[in-house]
Amino acid sequence: MSSTPAPSIVIATRESRLALWQAEHVKALLQARGCQVTLLGMTTQGDQILDRSLSKVGGKGLFVKELEVALHEGRADIAVHSLKDVPMDMPEGFELACVMEREDPRDAWVSAGFARLDDLPSGAVVGTSSLRRTVLLRALRPDLKIEPLRGNLDTRLRKLDEGQYAGIVLAAAGLKRLGLSGRIRHIFETGQMLPAAGQGALGIEIRSDRADLRALLAPLADAPSWRRVAAERAVSRAMGGSCSMPLAAHATIEDGVLQLRAAWGDPEGASQLVAAHDHTAAVDLQAAEALGLRVAQALRQAGAH
Repeated sequence: MSSTPAPSIVIATRESRLALWQAEHVKALLQARGCQVTLLGMTTQGDQILDRSLSKVGGKGLFVKELEVALHEGRADIAVHSLKDVPMDMPEGFELACVMEREDPRDAWVSAGFARLDDLPSGAVVGTSSLRRTVLLRALRPDLKIEPLRGNLDTRLRKLDEGQYAGIVLAAAGLKRLGLSGRIRHIFETGQMLPAAGQGALGIEIRSDRADLRALLAPLADAPSWRRVAAERAVSRAMGGSCSMPLAAHATIEDGVLQLRAAWGDPEGASQLVAAHDHTAAVDLQAAEALGLRVAQALRQAGAH
């Protein structure tokens, strides 16, 4: 009587320290379920093009395209992503099979000399390459100079340490995952800096024809996190969401109610934000996505485009 061989899984991952941490995290969870797991490290276009903002060179898809090619060609079975880097519309033949329990979705203030954004003198230079963070920072402090900041987490911290910026804004989740919580001077509350859709969540992508993997990954999914990010991503998708969209969206679940807030800013215009919010019973992904569509419609009616 032969025993069923352990499933063998190849994970496609970017080679940045944070991406490798995320892939190793998924690897450990799958190994605990009896799988044999190896990593396929890859360098993406998003990792290579560092002299221009993402919104000018092709957007979020630059971080996932090579990984999807590996899935398509059968060199890898799954790809692990920071969900905020995943385009809102998946290419045909691919799907998000799993959203894992979310880490802190908020933004973090990192600075050597200033404990908070409020402490900066007028004209100080703050680094970020996110259009969302740019419009939110400008709404909070229109007197600051917001400058581009590209590169992986270690590169961004090095540029800060070299004195190129008075402070930078990063995702709290990445700093915490890499044991760099000590670099955080302040975490922005969501009422002050609304996070990006999917920030802090890990998503696992597969080819749509891999029902075996869909079943294998199901136990790793976290239903509340998935509903929250589904609502957030629905706002962004309805708004044509990409890196060139200065959009924030953040959902919470309390007492069975899914609350969703979103904000949009004009990167070329006034510093005021357009905001919208709504809620629904947090019953399933369809209700979450419908909520996202309603909030996107409210944003457009209020002047976002």
